[in-house]
Amino acid sequence: MLLRLASERATGALLRDRGTLYLVEGRVVHAESPTAPGIDVLLAATGRLRAEGWTEALREAGANGAVGRYLVDSGLVSGGELEICHLGALFDAAYFALAPSSGPTRFRYGVAHWIGPVRPVAAEVVERETLRRRALLDRLWAHPETDTAPVVPSPRPAPVRAAPRQRAVLDLADGVRTPADIARALGRPAFHTLVDVRRLAAAGLVETPRPSAMAPDPPLDVARVMEVSADPDIALLRRLRDALEATL
Repeated sequence: MLLRLASERATGALLRDRGTLYLVEGRVVHAESPTAPGIDVLLAATGRLRAEGWTEALREAGANGAVGRYLVDSGLVSGGELEICHLGALFDAAYFALAPSSGPTRFRYGVAHWIGPVRPVAAEVVERETLRRRALLDRLWAHPETDTAPVVPSPRPAPVRAAPRQRAVLDLADGVRTPADIARALGRPAFHTLVDVRRLAAAGLVETPRPSAMAPDPPLDVARVMEVSADPDIALLRRLRDALEATL
């Protein structure tokens, strides 16, 4: 349906069970999901935008659909900071919004998002990135139930130590917080937290919730799964950089 709307150059909101994609003339301009921290959380995590600045932008420009432009014009954030955080939030929420679902999918023509135009993305790019992320998680640890269950530290000694970014996730694992909760607490994209949780589960540092009848796991190269060089933050920033440079 997303690709059909893109071919029609449709403008409006594509509503699904786990999120919403906003389109302008067939291109994705924003995405939201209850599972993914919003752009305000990601901007605040940079240390440049305070809560009162975000509230001011919503108050002054929300009704006009120009919050992004207000943030830049008022000097609250730079244009580059806004674009990087916006693309990060867009791809993060789109991953959840486009997840397989048995629920209804609706499109409301003419609906616009209050963030306003920042950096539109082709629907094909959003779909391709969503599929790439799903495949990455399956390669790391093919247990999607870890994505939504509370993160429970393993009581057993683990053969490896967690990398610093994964240690931050592990420190918040209390058997109550889900990966989405941890992502918000850390100010990180939810997908990146899913990558960390699956790596931690593969390494035996957190428990994998599973039915008792599930087949045994295949042999796993723990060191490869925990490799720090595959940091999803770095990988995403490189792809965002390349995408921005390609449009200059």
